[in-house]
Amino acid sequence: QGRGAPCGEQCSPWPRWSKTERTQMTVKDTETEEAHLSNNINAGQTESASEPDLNNSSTEVVRERGRNWGWMLSGIICVNILILGCALVSGSAYNNVKISTPDLQVFLIIILLLTSIWMVYYVIYTARMENAVIYKDDHAGPVWLRGGLVLFGLLSIIMDIFKIASYVGYLHCDSAVKVAFPVVQLVFILIQTYFLWVHAKDCVQLQRNISRCGLMLTLSTNLVLWMTNVTEESLHQTDLPDYPGNTTKLHTSCSMFKEAYYYLYPFNIEYSLFASAMAYVMWKNVGRVAAEHSHHNIKFSLRDIFLGPVLGVLLVFTGLATFIVYEMEMKKDDHDASKKDQAVMMHFVMNIVIVTLMSVSSVIGCAIYRVDHREHVSEKNPTRSLDVGLLVGASLGQFIISYFSIVAMVATGAKGYLNGLNLAWSILMVIQLGLQNFFIIEGLHREPFHEVEPVAVVPNPYVLEPSQDLSILEVQVTDGKPNSELTAHGHTAEHRHKLAWKRRVLKEVCAFLLMGNIILWIMPAFGARPQFDHDTETEFYKFNMWAAVVNIGLPFGIFYRMHSVASLFEVFLCS
Repeated sequence: QGRGAPCGEQCSPWPRWSKTERTQMTVKDTETEEAHLSNNINAGQTESASEPDLNNSSTEVVRERGRNWGWMLSGIICVNILILGCALVSGSAYNNVKISTPDLQVFLIIILLLTSIWMVYYVIYTARMENAVIYKDDHAGPVWLRGGLVLFGLLSIIMDIFKIASYVGYLHCDSAVKVAFPVVQLVFILIQTYFLWVHAKDCVQLQRNISRCGLMLTLSTNLVLWMTNVTEESLHQTDLPDYPGNTTKLHTSCSMFKEAYYYLYPFNIEYSLFASAMAYVMWKNVGRVAAEHSHHNIKFSLRDIFLGPVLGVLLVFTGLATFIVYEMEMKKDDHDASKKDQAVMMHFVMNIVIVTLMSVSSVIGCAIYRVDHREHVSEKNPTRSLDVGLLVGASLGQFIISYFSIVAMVATGAKGYLNGLNLAWSILMVIQLGLQNFFIIEGLHREPFHEVEPVAVVPNPYVLEPSQDLSILEVQVTDGKPNSELTAHGHTAEHRHKLAWKRRVLKEVCAFLLMGNIILWIMPAFGARPQFDHDTETEFYKFNMWAAVVNIGLPFGIFYRMHSVASLFEVFLCS
């Protein structure tokens, strides 16, 4: 070149590429320049047109008004149904009020039919309309939550079948509405379970106002059913319902079915609450544009954990054994006060052991969070917000009962071993609720753990060491298997080990707390009422006031335990 040689390949501005590659690069550069020009032109047009154009702003105002109108109307529907249902449920709970159980059931049949009609309309409409649901919320309605809904729905259907078989025996002396109601409720459960299983993740974009009103109708219907079942279950625990004229005409089979469906009430109560929560999330997602692939693919695995599940299962079986003994002793007809006190003492001791172990586990989990450097989730999510709100709100029921018991025990001096155990149980329950709430909420707001892939150093196959042959390098490159010696001095393996023990401890804690909440749900849900079997609070507050405190707070406490199970499972998956 310096001697005036003709300019050829060596002085070309292109690298040593083939003619085809140079042509492709030229086309790509041309397309890139055209794209930049078009973007600049479009940006200029947008900036120039944004100032005088008022159509877009007016459209947004109309949409905002329509959305607010839909929220307000659906809220009004929900509030009216809930207040009317609460008045009817409260009125039917007392014998001196002229509101009978059939009157309440007629109201329930009406709202059940209306809700079922809307859900059928929604399913048919979305099936016929192409691209009716474009966006879906990946966080809403996880498979384990929908699986729990199906399980509770199946047990609720069995309860309705038992109710139908029981009430048929009273048709000659009682209202036929009592048979019609479980039939309608059975159909409603079938429709709603299918509806929520298929459409729980929907972010509805069409007919938004109708969808908001329909979902609020679904939510309020399930809450009224929950209030009805809780009231009937509470009355059953204090005094068995007395059917008119059934003292001489009670069939043995009818009595058997009646006792059987009362044991299935807890599952129907949880079904209504699960459905209410899922309907609320769908209502929040109406009109929402959800991001695709917004969460990581997390799989359930019990690998590398042993202590938490084993101790949790042992705790459940031990609690079941003591609960069965306690219930059998409480249902005996003889009035042996000493044996009943021993059964109550055993129940108190078992609960103290359970809440103590759960408190220690929660402290361990919170300590792990202190050394865990995972980032907090910044994405707004209706499902997570609802989980936290329900967790804190439902725990207030158990807080109320515990603090009322603490005040009664301290005011009376906590005399006797039963009062001392009751005081210790109430204090430990408050501590356990606070620690567990902190552990679960912190876990729900942490990003999931990520698997750390080995960092391999890929050598340049064209740089030869003095003692290396080209053929050996070609074999290594074509095999595509990085040598284990090429990892960054073992730092990756060490980092994965540090992550492994944190993950393992968190999973052990979650598994143990999950099983502990299951047994604490089973005992009160299936009839354990030490608040009435031990009479200190009843004498201190008098029966009517104490019964109101327990019957209001205990259903929320029972729901808190089941909701904690679901939340702990979510934390387990993220760990």
